Amino acid sequence: MLILVASYVFYGWWDWRFLSLILLSTLVDYYVAQNIGRQDDKRKRKQWLWVSVIFNIGLLGFFKYYNFFIDSWVDMFSMFGYHITSTWTLKVILPVGISFYTFQTMSYSFDVYYKKLKPTTDFLSFAAFVSFFPQLVAGPIERASQLLPQIEKKRVFNYEQSTQGIKLILWGSFKKVVIADSFGFMVDDIFQNYQNYPASTLILGALFFSFQIYGDFSGYSDIAIGTAKLFGVELMSNFKFPYFSRNIGEFWRRWHISLSSWFKSYLYIPLGGSQFGNVKAIRNIIIIFLVSGLWHGANWTFILWGALHALMFIPLYLLGVNRTHKYKNLGVYKTLKGWLQEWSQIILTFSIVTILWIFFRSESIQTAFDYFYVIGENFNFEAYLHPKGYRMIDYYLLLIMFIVYEYLIRRDERSPIPFKSKYIRFFTYTMLIFGMLLFYESNIDRSFIYFQF
Repeated sequence: MLILVASYVFYGWWDWRFLSLILLSTLVDYYVAQNIGRQDDKRKRKQWLWVSVIFNIGLLGFFKYYNFFIDSWVDMFSMFGYHITSTWTLKVILPVGISFYTFQTMSYSFDVYYKKLKPTTDFLSFAAFVSFFPQLVAGPIERASQLLPQIEKKRVFNYEQSTQGIKLILWGSFKKVVIADSFGFMVDDIFQNYQNYPASTLILGALFFSFQIYGDFSGYSDIAIGTAKLFGVELMSNFKFPYFSRNIGEFWRRWHISLSSWFKSYLYIPLGGSQFGNVKAIRNIIIIFLVSGLWHGANWTFILWGALHALMFIPLYLLGVNRTHKYKNLGVYKTLKGWLQEWSQIILTFSIVTILWIFFRSESIQTAFDYFYVIGENFNFEAYLHPKGYRMIDYYLLLIMFIVYEYLIRRDERSPIPFKSKYIRFFTYTMLIFGMLLFYESNIDRSFIYFQF
């Protein structure tokens, strides 16, 4: 009950009116699951499942994509000379985290349908599962089969689990405040004024955005996972050092894992996965990446970003190397040749991901291509000066130290401060807190990027 009340207060603090959406989604999926559980007939079970899918996708579609599709429809007719006044658009406020909690509550109906979970009779526990405040607004997107049983059972305080949680909160806060917010200020400057900067600065802007979005999103995930640990709840890992990936396939096994695995379980596999030949497998891969791009926002930039990732992934699938690299094998090399090969793969993959982030960050597809055009047209080097006059060398050193530290702790994403020596741990705590005090600025936008999704 405490978790449920805290979660509703937490979300209602932003706008209490949108609590009705969470409650409505909770009631629908609770009722749907009850009916799925009572049915033995597969056809009727599927009919009830479709009720959940249509309701939640409809809810998401209205608040997030209604104006996007109306505007796209008008633009399409304009291309053929038919000018339609877009009078059907609405001033719709996008509820924070709607993409996350609609997918989470749908997972419950799916898990009951696939008989991975029996429908619960405890409505309060189910409501707490849907609205669990640590990960409500930006994930990880939890499966009902994993999170709901933890909420239903009695939990007791665990000292070790709590200390792990506090470490994750500290590390996540550092990534948000020091990495994401510090570099985000420069990213905004470069992307908003890209016409006035040389290629070296635009490349730097794309590089900085790569670390801004990683520090922002993975930082939130760490804070969410750490906070959940304080309540005796274990959430799934959402990031496993994705920028050390050796190809795009590995990148998507390390980046936003909860969303990737959700699409795999509830869309890719039901579509047939890779069981019916390469043609259908490629079709399914394209669908997954396009839907993933659309999930991120109502803009063609996200759809193109997803399509380009699909184009990078498909050759790996056809060559059978999309799952070659295993997470635990990172950094295991015995020769200089092996070391050079691994790092060349990491740098190449990171470069591809960074280039594609330009589409993700740009306001429109035209702006993204203009960004690339300026890089090609004004290909020269000039030192970038911080808009507020700060020393750039401090940021370059910070970025290098961050990369090195992440590589040192790459074995376990849930242990960001894994040192056995209490003196080294104390030193690390001190440096993280000092870094947040040093780089903190009160007059910048500190909202999380993924709150808009």
